[in-house]
Amino acid sequence: MDTKPSSATQVDETVSVDEADAKGARRSRVSGIDRALQVIDYLYETGSPAGAYAIAKAVRAPLSTVYVIIDDLVDKNMLARNSDGSIWLGSRLYHYGLAYARSLDFMSVATHEMHDLCRQAGETVQVCGRDGDYMLVLAMADGPSHFQVASRVGTRVPLNWTASGRLLVGHLPESERVDLFRRCARSSPTGRAEIDAATLSDAAGKAFAERLSIQVAESDYAVACIASPVCDREGQCVATISIVLPEQKVLSDESRYTEQVRASAQRIEKLMGWRNH
Repeated sequence: MDTKPSSATQVDETVSVDEADAKGARRSRVSGIDRALQVIDYLYETGSPAGAYAIAKAVRAPLSTVYVIIDDLVDKNMLARNSDGSIWLGSRLYHYGLAYARSLDFMSVATHEMHDLCRQAGETVQVCGRDGDYMLVLAMADGPSHFQVASRVGTRVPLNWTASGRLLVGHLPESERVDLFRRCARSSPTGRAEIDAATLSDAAGKAFAERLSIQVAESDYAVACIASPVCDREGQCVATISIVLPEQKVLSDESRYTEQVRASAQRIEKLMGWRNH
């Protein structure tokens, strides 16, 4: 009897081998990441530098594997090798930790202020940041009215559509602002958003200097936004806090809302220790 496998069987076997190889590669990559985390976790949990042998014994990994992982992490500044050969956490982890701590502190402070402003103004309030060529809604407190705001947390819109978008780049040099708006400016659904790069750059610079930006019906019909920048120690706009409300309310009582939103932005900066610019 001829036992030679059919072509279909050969294809199936080839696919199975390829899938097995792919799964093995994925397992290998995950295993490498897990081993690296085990090394870092061990140093973190013990709270002191350790040699490769002690680390390998603690994480139950081959010494040769641990040597390779340590060398790789040292090259990337995730770990540091002391003069006696012992290993400790590297500067890159410290920078990551600082960035994470800053973000937690800022969002905690900003969110608290956002809810206070929402109660004070009686309108929807948002905290927004920059995501490349877009403005990103980071947090939001709905006002007590039935007025609906289309942009929810996680919404990304082109920088030229919003009051916050202009503020977020207002601290940049003029040439950078022009280049940025030339690249990212888009027509809005209402057709009222400015798209000329030079005009947008001028507006962004002026709004940042005045710590106030107002847009009316540029991104959504009958919706207005009044925003103020939240600036760090270097005077760079890292976020905005804004009141989103019906267009007619801005036209009837603009000064009330502008004073409130400016004061909120300044309180966030003061609580973060940034009010030295």
